[in-house]
Amino acid sequence: MNDLTTIHVRFAPNGDVTEIGAKPEALTPQQWFDMLMSRYPECYQTFMGGRAIFRLPSETIVQLQTESTQEST
Repeated sequence: MNDLTTIHVRFAPNGDVTEIGAKPEALTPQQWFDMLMSRYPECYQTFMGGRAIFRLPSETIVQLQTESTQEST
């Protein structure tokens, strides 16, 4: 059974990502967003007010976090 985790995203008026959940320390908010968007665009949903979410399986998020940490070392 896949437990889904919701990652919340907030954008600045110019479109830059200012906050994003579950972000690995090695990445900036924009880099984490770009990684998620490039791999899982089907899991992305936008909202009004400069907000959006990703809904991903929890194990996928852990795998991506681990991968980003390994790439930065």
